[in-house]
Amino acid sequence: MYIKVFVNLVGKNIIEGIALKSMVEFRWHGRGGQGAWTASELLARTALDEGKYIQSFPEFGPERMGAPVTAFTRISTEPIRLHCAVYDPDVVVVLDNTLLKSVPVTAGLNRDEDSLIINSSEEPSVLKKNLAITKGKVWTVPATEIALRILGAPITNTALLGVVAKATQIVTLEGIEKTLKGRFRLDLAEKNFVVIKEAFKEAKVE
Repeated sequence: MYIKVFVNLVGKNIIEGIALKSMVEFRWHGRGGQGAWTASELLARTALDEGKYIQSFPEFGPERMGAPVTAFTRISTEPIRLHCAVYDPDVVVVLDNTLLKSVPVTAGLNRDEDSLIINSSEEPSVLKKNLAITKGKVWTVPATEIALRILGAPITNTALLGVVAKATQIVTLEGIEKTLKGRFRLDLAEKNFVVIKEAFKEAKVE
């Protein structure tokens, strides 16, 4: 049985001047314990603080460490009326590239403006070819390596937030930093923000 938990909050003051369609939908793929939903929540909270309407929720199958987990984020300039999974995402984020062989991560990506963001040291062009992607952009970042270097642990979810910020410009790095400091102990927030900035810098796109 699948369980869906919704967080549906409203930002009062919509920021003007941001290149944003009325609603942008994200789907996150990870494994249990990797923090896919945490990343979804951090993105949503940042967007909320920056004046947008947001929704964030996970969808769990068997709740065990290492099992595939999916999470969803909606960010909008208008109130969100939908209460269902994201089937036609604008952005897909993959925290664990081993899922590329077992989970249809590209499902619903069919527009030129769509983006697939993958934790991988491979060149985007290689993965684009391997996944037979003909539309949209593929972003890659060696998130595991960055996290190990800075955090000393393979915690990849915050690194992927940095790439989301770069690929979509839907939230600012400053906004993410504020959210981290409101969620985590200060020293941990600062280290994770270093990870985010490094991922932002190292991300590649094809």
